[in-house]
Amino acid sequence: MIQSQTAAPHIVALGGTGRAQSSTGAALARALAIAESRGARTTLLTGDAIAFPNFEPGQTATDPTLAAFLAALRSADGIIIGSPGYHGTFSGLVKNALDHVELMSGDERPYFHGLPVGHIATAAGWQAAVATLIGLRSITHALRGWPTPLGVAINTAEGPDAIDRAESQLTIMVDQMFDFLRR
Repeated sequence: MIQSQTAAPHIVALGGTGRAQSSTGAALARALAIAESRGARTTLLTGDAIAFPNFEPGQTATDPTLAAFLAALRSADGIIIGSPGYHGTFSGLVKNALDHVELMSGDERPYFHGLPVGHIATAAGWQAAVATLIGLRSITHALRGWPTPLGVAINTAEGPDAIDRAESQLTIMVDQMFDFLRR
């Protein structure tokens, strides 16, 4: 939870793709901008910041990028996970990053235990976006996080302003995270 009554909450967003113009990355950045407007400190982990070698049980966080990823998650008061919808579920890049959260299993606060977790899924169609959202919610439960009641599905096939049109939903999701943190 929030470390003190006066500390700004730290919201970490992770996901997206390796592409600089990723719709998912843009949606995550928009959600973090909303969180910043509410007084949060934010960290965006996308692209190279989550492009790790495949997870292997028993590995350690010797890679500096992986160590920075885990440090950000360990300091988080809330998390937003975003993924493009690939073949009916989240991307391998996002899944592999989330698999590395296993390295937090022995922490005092394991995984995402007790944290509010928002979700954003983008895809070129509603079916893929919604299926991806369902998968993200499922993995959040496995990582002991608390999914926000609203997850945001964005159909990028509806045009270049799809993220703009999702602004009100992104705002509700971020506000739900803040409501959770105040409790």
